[in-house]
Amino acid sequence: MELRVLRYFLTVAREGNITRAADFLHVTQPTLSRQLKELEQKLGKKLFIRSSHSIILTDEGILLRKRAEEIVDMVDKLEAEFSSMEETISGDVYIGGGETDAMRQIARVVKELQLNYPNIRYHLYSGNEEDVTDRLDRGLLDFGILIQPADLSRYNYINIPAKDVWGVVMRKDSPLAVKNTIQAVDLLNVPLICSRQAMKQTYSKNEFADWFGEDFDKLNVVTTYNLAYNAAIMVEEGLGYAITLDKIVDTSSDSNLCFKPLEPRLESGLNIVWKKHQVFSIAANMFFKKMQVEFSNILSDV
Repeated sequence: MELRVLRYFLTVAREGNITRAADFLHVTQPTLSRQLKELEQKLGKKLFIRSSHSIILTDEGILLRKRAEEIVDMVDKLEAEFSSMEETISGDVYIGGGETDAMRQIARVVKELQLNYPNIRYHLYSGNEEDVTDRLDRGLLDFGILIQPADLSRYNYINIPAKDVWGVVMRKDSPLAVKNTIQAVDLLNVPLICSRQAMKQTYSKNEFADWFGEDFDKLNVVTTYNLAYNAAIMVEEGLGYAITLDKIVDTSSDSNLCFKPLEPRLESGLNIVWKKHQVFSIAANMFFKKMQVEFSNILSDV
């Protein structure tokens, strides 16, 4: 027996008229009549005495009204109690990560979660892989966002359904700005600004070394950086070309900078990680469950 049908029955019993009840419920009169007939057939009892203008409950109908009111009231009370429990959930979630457009995915999860749990607060920490994993290990972060390749052996993780594209940020009046893409040969004789993490990954994972090929050692790296904002300032001041990820430096029409992707294309996947055997707070656990659902839905649509 469906709760919806019980609500239909109670409305008809209250209104004493099929037409008025159908209008109140925003259903058609034939649909409502059919639901009531199916209810009578299911119970094997006649619930109404019908006349041309009104309906009257039978003894069985009076009994059902009493029990249906008890059932509906209990369900409404239960839903209200759970809603109240949701409203009281509060706490803090600490998330660290590098500068990446994947943070938009995290923001969407947070936005969805806030609809039901507005008292949860989120704290974001920006840093490279070394910074983030250090804070994870010391229990200062619940989750970390790591750009691949990264050492995931000490953590549990979920793949974030996004890819970061590597390229070069430069001034719009620079010689390479006329090109649509940047090849390794274009970077051999220009001053480069590279992230410290990228350079470290180059030696440990060989990702960038493989992309640059045998001329990697000939690159002129004049500056390394930790935050892309600082690298953008260096580029604006004419210090060189910054190798970085797309969408983390302002290259809009109002900016003096532009972004050109590498060719062949170089992408990095992303993971959100947490310590193995981590015991989450209630707030962090709510975020974790929502993240699992949202990311699995995105992946299933791809």
